[in-house]
Amino acid sequence: MNNFCILIPTYNNEKTLLRVLEEVQLHEPSIPVIVVNDGSTDSTANLLAKVSDKVLILSNSVNKGKGYSLRKGFSQAIQLGYTHVITMDSDGQHFAEDIAKLKIMSQQNPDAVIMGSRNMEQNDVPGKSSFGNKFSNFWFKVETAISLPDTQTGFRIYPLQTVRKLWLITRRFELEIEVIVKLAWRFVPFIAVPIQVKYDPTERVSHFRPFQDFTRISILNTFLVLIALVWYYPRKLFRLPLWEIIKHETVKPQESNLRKSISLAFGVFMGIVPLWGFQLLIGIPLAILFRLNKVLFIAAANISIPPMIPFILAGSYMCGQFFLQGNIDVDKLTNLTLESIQRNLYFYLVGAVIFAIISAIITFVISFGLFKIFRKANTEHTLNN
Repeated sequence: MNNFCILIPTYNNEKTLLRVLEEVQLHEPSIPVIVVNDGSTDSTANLLAKVSDKVLILSNSVNKGKGYSLRKGFSQAIQLGYTHVITMDSDGQHFAEDIAKLKIMSQQNPDAVIMGSRNMEQNDVPGKSSFGNKFSNFWFKVETAISLPDTQTGFRIYPLQTVRKLWLITRRFELEIEVIVKLAWRFVPFIAVPIQVKYDPTERVSHFRPFQDFTRISILNTFLVLIALVWYYPRKLFRLPLWEIIKHETVKPQESNLRKSISLAFGVFMGIVPLWGFQLLIGIPLAILFRLNKVLFIAAANISIPPMIPFILAGSYMCGQFFLQGNIDVDKLTNLTLESIQRNLYFYLVGAVIFAIISAIITFVISFGLFKIFRKANTEHTLNN
């Protein structure tokens, strides 16, 4: 049974704060409300004094950031025994009547994060907000392999039993990215629910500082991408028992011949291209991101096993000679050593990329033909039986 509270961080939103609280009380009178006053310097404190009998007020002595205030609110909600927290912004952009929709979805999916998804294409949405949201959505997908329509929304429901396990380090706007990425890394499901949004330039106050906050978010995304590559994606790949992964990924009857062939071709390309030990580290996240067959990709990428290395080196060197100087020096090829490759490294590097592309194309053509023949035969055999 979900036990909800509403968390509203606020900073200098004197024009809209009381109206937001009144609408919350009107539509959800039974849900307790926690307001975190983040060191406001306008009349926010006086306004909150008028409603202190209806809401729990937490205060920061100075402005410490939205992320800090959210973390403070999470901690308070956990101490008070709530299982889920509904976060809303205090600038008037959210409609309290939409809380009911998010609640229903959370009750049906108590372990999920419910994201209120705004229509960022409507006329009154500022261009910088729309761009920022698309930017955020892209990096969230890179870091988690999950597509969400609105990763910057402040209207969310968090399952606190999972949030309490997170190690959160950021304090400002970037926390709203950090928290959902780290929840995704714990394999928490996400559900987007369409909500209304209102951007009124006469009353809305935005505290987002384009240069400082964008820089903070970019730095955070840099670290999150690195962690995703070395920790999350390998962990995601091997979350199931190995045999189950192999069986599920290899067979996948619903997967097209085209996708299987591309997976094999990409594996061969990554196995040959001169990335020296980083093929899987780079290739596995990309395979997950583009929804390729991960087992087929890894199998094909192992073309670079030790017995195959002499052939890969020779093929790369030949391609480099042919495309850079127009001929193949057979004498150099028959005396090919690591020392000779080092002396002609440019030949090898360029040739390896070309050889990887050619090998990938050949792999794609052959595998696509074989899949069409054998998968069709298997399908007909199954139908006949």
